[in-house]
Amino acid sequence: MCGRYALTQDEYDPELLDLLNSLRVSHQPRYNIAPSQQVPVLMEDDQGRHIEKYRWGLVPFWAKDVKVGYKLINARSETVSESPAFRNAWKEARRCLVLADGFYEWQRPASGTGPKIPYWIHMADQRPFGFAGLWARWDRGEEPLFTCTILTTQANELVMPIHDRMPVVLGDSSEWNSWLSPEASSEDLNSLLRPYPEDEMHAYPVSTYVNKPGNEGPECIRPVTLDPEGEGELDLFSDM
Repeated sequence: MCGRYALTQDEYDPELLDLLNSLRVSHQPRYNIAPSQQVPVLMEDDQGRHIEKYRWGLVPFWAKDVKVGYKLINARSETVSESPAFRNAWKEARRCLVLADGFYEWQRPASGTGPKIPYWIHMADQRPFGFAGLWARWDRGEEPLFTCTILTTQANELVMPIHDRMPVVLGDSSEWNSWLSPEASSEDLNSLLRPYPEDEMHAYPVSTYVNKPGNEGPECIRPVTLDPEGEGELDLFSDM
């Protein structure tokens, strides 16, 4: 699964901006984005492509309570077209890019006991990217609520020792265009729902500081040195 990620860039990526018809929301660096928070997504509608802020955790139109979104932060790509929670968004091509430049996964310690170890996973060249996402509109409240979910797939060889799942990462404008295009075929979409190449990514352990959603800032992605048994951190400020 993907339960925490970040968008640490000071500004939106120029390659991403080239896709937009308009820029509606500004961006502030975020190092510890958590479910239920408002997150920047790039979506396409009859007004073109633009960036909006949607709540992370999809709330289907039929849901009686927004709390269901806490359980729907991720959608398995293998079953997304059939799942009652996501099939309507999939069928109506409500696809979006959830903007990011890295994500966190937690690894069980080698002994099988003790706290899990968080890892920061990102592109080797530090470039930003997008998660394949879906969005929905919920109209049972006082105002319309727009929400999103992140699609997941099997982990690549880099992520597999940490977690068996990873988000679907779309790494360049060609993939972004394919995912957002209303004319994309099922074959085109399915070709994107795969593990991202591990040789283009990098991962390292970080402090458990990131475990608390209220903690923010560069401390979240600073590397730590694990003890020889891989059981926990030794130094928050170690160099890589």
